[in-house]
Amino acid sequence: MDVASIASAFIAAQAGELQSAAAAKMLRMNADASAGVAQLLDAASKSFSSLANVASGVGGNLDISV
Repeated sequence: MDVASIASAFIAAQAGELQSAAAAKMLRMNADASAGVAQLLDAASKSFSSLANVASGVGGNLDISV
């Protein structure tokens, strides 16, 4: 093997390692985002269930203008 092919293989290995690290980072970010969405949906569900016993029409004329 000549020096150029060894250098080329080394550079390709480093690029592959970088791509693998970037893919792992994106997968972790995706998993964290999914966990955040699940927590948000759980909180919304709990909030909604606490309002289930409120009388009909409560909050219907709520003025939220500033």
